[in-house]
Amino acid sequence: MDRPNIVIMLMDNLGYGDLQCYGCRHHRTPNVDRLAAEGMRFTSFYSASGVCTPSRASLMTGCYPRRVNMHVGGRGHAVLMPVDPKGLNPSEITLPRLLKKNGYATACVGKWHLGDQPPFLPTRHGFDSFFGCPYSEDMVPTDWAPERPPLPLMRDEVVLEAPVDRYSLTRRYTEESIRFIRENRERPFFLYLAQAMPGSTDRPFPGKDFADRSANGPYGDAIEELDWSCGEIMRTLEELDLGRNTLVIWTSDNGAVHWDPEQGSNAPLRGWGYDTSEGAQRVPCIARWPGRVPAGVVDDRVVTMMDILPTVAAIAGVSVPDEPRIDGYDIRPLLFGAENAESSYDRSGFFYYHMHQLQAVRAGQWKLYLPLDNKVTNLCADYTRGLKTPAELYDVRNDLPEKNEVSATRPDVCRRLMAMAEAARRELGDWDREGSGQRPAGRVDRPTPRLMKKPATP
Repeated sequence: MDRPNIVIMLMDNLGYGDLQCYGCRHHRTPNVDRLAAEGMRFTSFYSASGVCTPSRASLMTGCYPRRVNMHVGGRGHAVLMPVDPKGLNPSEITLPRLLKKNGYATACVGKWHLGDQPPFLPTRHGFDSFFGCPYSEDMVPTDWAPERPPLPLMRDEVVLEAPVDRYSLTRRYTEESIRFIRENRERPFFLYLAQAMPGSTDRPFPGKDFADRSANGPYGDAIEELDWSCGEIMRTLEELDLGRNTLVIWTSDNGAVHWDPEQGSNAPLRGWGYDTSEGAQRVPCIARWPGRVPAGVVDDRVVTMMDILPTVAAIAGVSVPDEPRIDGYDIRPLLFGAENAESSYDRSGFFYYHMHQLQAVRAGQWKLYLPLDNKVTNLCADYTRGLKTPAELYDVRNDLPEKNEVSATRPDVCRRLMAMAEAARRELGDWDREGSGQRPAGRVDRPTPRLMKKPATP
């Protein structure tokens, strides 16, 4: 049990209702369901954002995206764009950087989306290697590329292909992950497999071997391929006799987005990805570690993406420095099945930010949507066109579809959550103020598209 291996599998825009073990009936996920049967399935696990760049920043740093100034892109978009001047600050303490201190081999495979300029790449943040794409597959045109920019596939800091065949990504990421596991089976390793599917483009890109397999179109096909990938990773761990000494975490960066026709599902939650609804930020999460994480357990205590860093670091025998401050909690008591363990968010609150704006807070069973004069619902933070919205209070533990609004009958709860929100505004900021605890993101003066082009052959 000394220095267990760590495998984190992160999906892209996969919803709360997109797995059979969470109630899906539209496509098949036997391998992920087996993972849940052999481990713990969380039903109140939250991403720290409803969009991908901020949520991934919280996973890497254990912080709210606003604390590390990754809540908005360098050009005002909700996420980082190609050739963005902004990226995750290289001075931040990241999960792979911590694990390397205790001798771990570290690899990032898949979608990064925390900066495509050299100082911001995975290899500058503690990963020994990177095989994947530096940004999302759905990027809009930029000032340097009038057309949609190409999606490059990189190894470390060199472009291998541009554009990459998106239909091959799940398979290639899986093969690369297995290669890394095999090469490092004699030492502790950390694999961060960040899949690009089911994705956020106008359509998913399932591999040709999975086309038309599901009863839910290309979206279901893509999820069944992701399930296959999970199975291949787990079979490799078992084949190498590593299963009992490996903590596996399987989750999603944010909820499913609305498709036409509708394919993804956040059921029974209300809302879709890209905002602060439950459907946007409450996502599947499964943890498996035989002998340590109890099997077949369903846990509804509030835990978040930010908790992964301090928890994994503690499991790996690495101390997290007191400074700079992080927001996540060490949830080992919950993860290891302690009956009396409580969620730290019951006391401190969990805060739902949409870009610059604090929009909601949860503590215990209660979620309060804050009264706002200019609530932003789009992805460009135009507060002059925000909506005036009243306070709404829901028991999101027992009323998952949020059908019963109870602010009028529970003013005491509203006051308590409003006080938590005001404390968060002071510490983390809001659309009209900076927070006392915010840190700067990384920034370059003259971002260039050189990483987007394959080097010329000598």
